[in-house]
Amino acid sequence: MTNLPKIEPGRDVAILLDIMARLRGPDGCPWDRAQNFETIAPYTIEEAYEVATAIQDGDLKALPGELGDLLFQVVFHARMAQESGLFDFGDVVAEVTDKMIRRHPHVFGDEAAKTDAASQKDFWEKLKESERAAKGQVSLLDDVASALPALMRAEKLQRRASSIGFDWNNAELVR
Repeated sequence: MTNLPKIEPGRDVAILLDIMARLRGPDGCPWDRAQNFETIAPYTIEEAYEVATAIQDGDLKALPGELGDLLFQVVFHARMAQESGLFDFGDVVAEVTDKMIRRHPHVFGDEAAKTDAASQKDFWEKLKESERAAKGQVSLLDDVASALPALMRAEKLQRRASSIGFDWNNAELVR
């Protein structure tokens, strides 16, 4: 690559951010410059499925490449947002960093860890519930993504409903 800093490839996200800036720049790639959030979203979903497929297939040699493709989608979205004055990649990193620290007070704060993974997951769900309330989301179902595939969305909706007792062991009881 020309005009890029000499670094160890794959070890510094700055080079990836620079590549994206050049692709979207005036002398960059016409296809990349023509994209917007809506046109890139399907590729983002496709890359996430390719990550899941590599894991499901046990193809851990392919996993770094698939994760890289997914990371590139994040960089693409962040660059488009930066160009629009909305946010940049640093804001994306700050958001996820703050969220992970907030949701893990047993690691990053003085909260004691729960005794097992299931208890810790329950605690995490309560934290997420308080985050939803802080955003003004009144329903347990408000933040279930509408773009999920139908079966995946139905399963997530059912898990949420079940968490508050809206579930039956026998279909005959539903009337």
